Amino acid sequence: MISAGDLRKGVTFIYDNDVYEVIDFQHVKPGKGAAFVRSKIRSVLTGATKDTTFNPSEKFEKAVIETKEMQYLYNDGTLYYFMDNETFEQVPLEKEIVEEALNFMRENDMAQINFHQGKAFRVSPANFVELEVTQTEPGVKGDTSSGGAKPATVETGFTLNVPLFVNTGDIIRIDTRSGEYMSRA
Repeated sequence: MISAGDLRKGVTFIYDNDVYEVIDFQHVKPGKGAAFVRSKIRSVLTGATKDTTFNPSEKFEKAVIETKEMQYLYNDGTLYYFMDNETFEQVPLEKEIVEEALNFMRENDMAQINFHQGKAFRVSPANFVELEVTQTEPGVKGDTSSGGAKPATVETGFTLNVPLFVNTGDIIRIDTRSGEYMSRA
């Protein structure tokens, strides 16, 4: 069991006969009255989000989430196929589940896939990936007095800000949790 006072971002729990994941939360202690937890939660199974308020002492059953490392194989236009490297079983997933991870994944890359009772609900790429810059404007020396950034598109189609010295064809390291440039590889 987990209490509402222990809710944190990413925690999964069972509420109203559905499995929810905490997207955002805020512990509120007003000057008058009792404390409460304001949270935004997303249904793991349907993807629907809602804002709710809980008493900090409310208890919920913690949802059991299974995590598997799988290899992204290909997409056929509507479904994205991942393979379990131990059993060689292929799992087709819909675009809504995979969409954010695709910004950082190429075919044959590994990903963490979360399951609840055999149903996949989240795909997470590695925390750091190295991708090739396919398009960026050339940086001009003396363009800025400190730092400076320019947009760059990587081979997956994701666009991020990079320092002025990064050029087309460079391999860069990206933090997938924030989508930010880390370094050149």
